[in-house]
Amino acid sequence: MILCAGEALIDMIPNADDAYVPHVGGAVLNTAVALGRLGEDVGLITGLSSDPFGTMIADHMTASHVSTDHAVRSDRNTTLAFVHLDQGNATYTFYDADTATRNIQPADIADVPAGTKAVFFGGISLCNPPVADSLLDLALSQPADRLVMADPNIRPGFVSDQDGYRTRLTKLIGRADIVKLSDDDIEWLIPDGDLATKAQAILDMGTKMLLLTEGGDGATSYLANGTRVRVAAEKAQVVDTVGAGDTFNAGCLAALQRAGALSPAAIETLDESTITDMLSLAARAAAVTVSRAGANPPWANELE
Repeated sequence: MILCAGEALIDMIPNADDAYVPHVGGAVLNTAVALGRLGEDVGLITGLSSDPFGTMIADHMTASHVSTDHAVRSDRNTTLAFVHLDQGNATYTFYDADTATRNIQPADIADVPAGTKAVFFGGISLCNPPVADSLLDLALSQPADRLVMADPNIRPGFVSDQDGYRTRLTKLIGRADIVKLSDDDIEWLIPDGDLATKAQAILDMGTKMLLLTEGGDGATSYLANGTRVRVAAEKAQVVDTVGAGDTFNAGCLAALQRAGALSPAAIETLDESTITDMLSLAARAAAVTVSRAGANPPWANELE
């Protein structure tokens, strides 16, 4: 099993009449849903509210073959994210205080089941306590032979304590075997230098592999051993970018699982062919997501 840990929320997305319509979303939930649709055994550690939005999220997870067994149930409200679109590019306003996911404490999270191959962390749940600290504790507690992947999906305007956030991300990157960052993310984390210099600075924090995405300019994998592989972005008619990076994450994890390489030891010795296949699957999956409204990742048969 692959476990994803982080937020599940409701994206309020404007329709053609500029009226906001609720859609199930959240970066980490999107990754879990994409994995489920690609045929992987996946569960989600998140906060699930008893409110109608929480029911909507749980139904969406089940429909996409994502286990709800690891969710932390409560009567707190569901997080809302109002999406603002500018020529297809999305920015967000979050309403997260005192919500079902935001208030997850370390004791709320059950032990990761034996046999779990990988745990994925990311999204706004890494921004602010208490859930941010709870997830960091969970990441740092994972055994050395269980793969950890992280995608901070940085939203600087949502962070209450910038220094605390940077410290948290540095610790997470140091434990993660794979880190995915967009070009905007890495610019925020490492302001100085060209992309290659910034990438090396991330690797120097301790991760084994950095996946750097640059939107329409493609994606590059940097390994700590010096291997570098780049693939072009798949051509797509972009409707919006909601969920694109999240789907990319799922494509990478699914490809590694199919290649028998979903382990820390395997990451250190990946060959260029396996990396190319991984990035290519991720890019194809993300291209489908950007071609339709909202976070709507492809099913496996759509990529055949």
